[in-house]
Amino acid sequence: MVSVLLPRTKVFFTGRQAIRVVAQRYKSAQAEAHLHHMHHQNGLKGDVYPAEKMGLDDLNENVLKAKYAVRGAIPMLAAELESQLQKDPNSVAFDKIVSANIGNPQQLQQKPLTFYRQVLSLLQYPDVLKHGEENLIKSKLYQRDAIARAKRLLNDIGTVGAYSSSQGVQGIRETVAKFITRRDDGEKAYADDIYLTAGASSAVSYLLSIFCKEQETGVLIPIPQYPLYTATLALNNSHALPYYLDEQSNWSTSPAEIEEVVNKALERNIKPSVLVVINPGNPTGAVLSVEAISQILSIAAKYGILVIADEVYQENVFHGAKFHSMKKVLRNLQREHPGEFDNVQLASLHSTSKGVSGECGQRGGYMEVTGLTNEVKQVITKLASISLCPVVTGQALVDLMVSPPQPGDDSYEVDQKERKTILASLAERAAKLHQTFNSLEGIECQRPEGAMYLFPKLLLPQKAIIAAEHAGMTPDAFYCKSLLEATGICTVPGAGFGQEPGTYHLRTTFLAPGTEWIQQWEAFHKSFYEKYQD
Repeated sequence: MVSVLLPRTKVFFTGRQAIRVVAQRYKSAQAEAHLHHMHHQNGLKGDVYPAEKMGLDDLNENVLKAKYAVRGAIPMLAAELESQLQKDPNSVAFDKIVSANIGNPQQLQQKPLTFYRQVLSLLQYPDVLKHGEENLIKSKLYQRDAIARAKRLLNDIGTVGAYSSSQGVQGIRETVAKFITRRDDGEKAYADDIYLTAGASSAVSYLLSIFCKEQETGVLIPIPQYPLYTATLALNNSHALPYYLDEQSNWSTSPAEIEEVVNKALERNIKPSVLVVINPGNPTGAVLSVEAISQILSIAAKYGILVIADEVYQENVFHGAKFHSMKKVLRNLQREHPGEFDNVQLASLHSTSKGVSGECGQRGGYMEVTGLTNEVKQVITKLASISLCPVVTGQALVDLMVSPPQPGDDSYEVDQKERKTILASLAERAAKLHQTFNSLEGIECQRPEGAMYLFPKLLLPQKAIIAAEHAGMTPDAFYCKSLLEATGICTVPGAGFGQEPGTYHLRTTFLAPGTEWIQQWEAFHKSFYEKYQD
């Protein structure tokens, strides 16, 4: 039997495990061949059973490097505590988990839009239509315009149980193109430039898989950022090139900072291939001005960088802020500066998961590409085809999102009431949470303008920082864990999104209904500060 003691360790490996470990440890073909020889010399045959199970050393190291803090250690602890709560309610200090770690509106009691669900139910069970339109309307279960939309979608789709084309249903892509044209005040959009996707996340995966050439390339990402980007970059073994947002200026962008990051990457022989912009911001809640967007596009034009405009929160805008699509700003720049912006490449993303839709589990989204060559678009289509097609019910939801009931439609009044109620309650809770944070010692929070998150700065006492070190945790994770264990409120440490060195933050949604949980947080924070006050 072959046995190996690894240098500077007390770990023994035997048999085939020894062969594999030594070969991996020393990356040596000679070592592997030698150990195989010893293996056979000791009378072991090639068909020895059972073969050993694969461990972490056998896995793709890029996957192991990828991290997604939104469902990281604190949310995993929350799941354990929720299970414990169900088994023994008296064993924890709270009566429910408040999942403020993720933008999952319907999990937190946001009601689905009635029009959406009426149409979806008919798509899932078209035989209901055989009862006759007038009978369905008399039943008060369906409105006339919902029935008409379902019929039109069934005509376009056929059945939601069948694959669609990889780029998405043609009729739905045409509806998306009309929406973009309306939104951007007549700037023309085309169905051929639209890709329907399984949420915006799959669009990000497609783009980074295509435009990242491992260690040769890098992607500029805002800090703080949505962890999807760093995780996907890890999977593609490419460089993250962080550019910091200015917290004191309500998380604004700095073109000088971005250009400095580009030039430093070029000095390291790393080609910046993609620049990510999240607007409205996640986790910051900031909304970019036309001037800020124009400055970003100028850098993209100068260096030939693809811009990913992550605009999934474009409906979630309040407090007088206004969303400006990057596509519209680009078209204006192209008219105002002939030739200068003609080669800018842009991919704009939207999703049914956010906004007033909140249909996270349905996985609907789209990507519009602008300025990409036909050859590159064909590569996107090829990559999309590997997954066959996006979820067909998700595609239908995209149609409903971009073409809601209009004045005169039977569903219009109810739909408008539901939308206004959702947006008003979000704005109200955002203001309440923002006000509460800024009234507390040791928390600073910028005013949210959009999205569904706050990203407050934690000015933690030194005793709390030391206690975190003793617990083997970062200070922001220590605070989040303490908050969870005391109140059941689950948040995400700022380290998972990136933050200026030496600062501590957390991300929380303001989706949970009511204000009782905000009051509980306030009481916890005061107690935490009293406990660790210097």
